[in-house]
Amino acid sequence: MVKRDIVVICSSAGGVEALTSLVAALPAGLPASLFIVQHIPAAHQSFLPQLLTKAGRLPATHPRDGETIVSGHVYVAPPDHHLLIEDGTIRVRRGPRENGHRPAGDALFRTAARAKGPRVIGIVLTGALDDGAAGLFAVKQRGGFAVVQDPEDAYCPDMPRAALDHTDVDAVASLGEIARQLPAWTSQSVDEAPDVNSLIAAEADIALQGSTEYVRTPGTPSTFSCPDCGGVLNEIEDDRRLRFRCQVGHAFNRSSLHAAQSEVLEAALWAALRALEQQADLGRRLTAKARRINQPKSASWHEERAETSEQQANLIRELLGAAPRKARSR
Repeated sequence: MVKRDIVVICSSAGGVEALTSLVAALPAGLPASLFIVQHIPAAHQSFLPQLLTKAGRLPATHPRDGETIVSGHVYVAPPDHHLLIEDGTIRVRRGPRENGHRPAGDALFRTAARAKGPRVIGIVLTGALDDGAAGLFAVKQRGGFAVVQDPEDAYCPDMPRAALDHTDVDAVASLGEIARQLPAWTSQSVDEAPDVNSLIAAEADIALQGSTEYVRTPGTPSTFSCPDCGGVLNEIEDDRRLRFRCQVGHAFNRSSLHAAQSEVLEAALWAALRALEQQADLGRRLTAKARRINQPKSASWHEERAETSEQQANLIRELLGAAPRKARSR
């Protein structure tokens, strides 16, 4: 019999405040190790370990790759790096983004599930979209304990709702209740873990190795392309739950893929708008030139093309919700 001594936590929008409140309420000497993924832009410096250390009774740090897991410690994912677990060792890797994030909750949760099985408590807190949902399902599959912040209590309810949609969790609770119950949950004895299925093992290996070079990408090829690299996305049916991963290793849950596709589409529309506006400007200049040298047919043709480009540009501006372009002199 073992205890639930590995706590993995994922948060995003509103997460700094939620994590600070959670850690502040935990007792010194908690017989467990906490691993935290808080989404943060890659170029930003993170002061979350200092904030958590100051707020609570447990020391918090950005770990180095290869550190041994210590009980009663809080490990925070460094910016632009996945925080992972391999046996009794912490891994810090710059593998493929998952759900548009590095660090990503799914990557941490899957490696913890494979390495520690029923010893893991997975917690999904406030955040946008759906990172952590598939990873929490992996924790549950391996006999771990799945916890979700009550969406009504969360600053941003998207991630908790996605996790609830994905997994039959063990507890849905407010942040305060999670903090009160966590010491009791870590004291629970648990049995041996179910065997690691091939999907959890493959996706954990991709995160740990940082690529798909030695791992066959799970799933079957789809008609969709990866928003991050343009490669083919494989469809993964995880107990009837559809997810996606490309040949490079980028991974997406449903909402994250939709959001990433929307960003790619918007970028393409802005590029098309710029090209059409330049085409209209060129048409007007050629129209003026043709008129100066008394070529009315050419002037009419260039003017018609300029007007067509302007009309198309205005349609795209309406789709983007952009302000109308100021009229140019002709």
